[in-house]
Amino acid sequence: MNMNILNSILNFFYPPQCDVCGRLLTEGEQVICMACFLDLPRTNFHLDEANAMARLFWGRVFITHAAGYFYYNKGSLYQKLIHKLKYNGRADIGRMLGRYYADELSRSVFAEAGVVMPVPLHPRKERLRGYNQSEIIASGICERLSLPLVTGNLVRNTFTDTQTKRSRFDRYKNMEGMFGLTDEGSVKGLHVLLVDDVVTTGSTLEACAQVLLDAGSGAVSVLTLAVA
Repeated sequence: MNMNILNSILNFFYPPQCDVCGRLLTEGEQVICMACFLDLPRTNFHLDEANAMARLFWGRVFITHAAGYFYYNKGSLYQKLIHKLKYNGRADIGRMLGRYYADELSRSVFAEAGVVMPVPLHPRKERLRGYNQSEIIASGICERLSLPLVTGNLVRNTFTDTQTKRSRFDRYKNMEGMFGLTDEGSVKGLHVLLVDDVVTTGSTLEACAQVLLDAGSGAVSVLTLAVA
């Protein structure tokens, strides 16, 4: 059966709803309705070089540019987007939000990166989840910005449980030796754009960036969907 016909049938019996407010989506709307899209708590960090997320890395690792799409407030309706992406198999949310964010970044310094790399999951966790949510987000960004997506080079060496309840120091210690590169020479001189889902303490992005810089990357910038 033609996929367009199948989707039409499914949408008739199970009309798509906004993943934020639950309202039925109208034609042309995807993942979130226009009202929720307009109310998205954007950070606009890409318009400020010295934004709060960029300052998070000052004195820790040299990040050229840093920005996150929207604020991730506990209890906020928009928290659902990240939760569904990470735990409910909703890869479409990550891809679509990546596209939306990239549209706003198209004339920014982030569009000048050489390659895009998602923060990797350990293979065991990726198998359990079914995909790497950061890679899904990165694919949406690359689609709009026409940047090459590189996966499989930056790897996670050790499996860890969730870090959400760890202190900032514990997260930092837990990241030591966590990441590596399968081909260090391939990043030499490149401006790498690291992509993750959420930034909290910045320890994961810091560890990844340091690995890239130690291998001779010319610059490392970071993007996330959400900022905690």
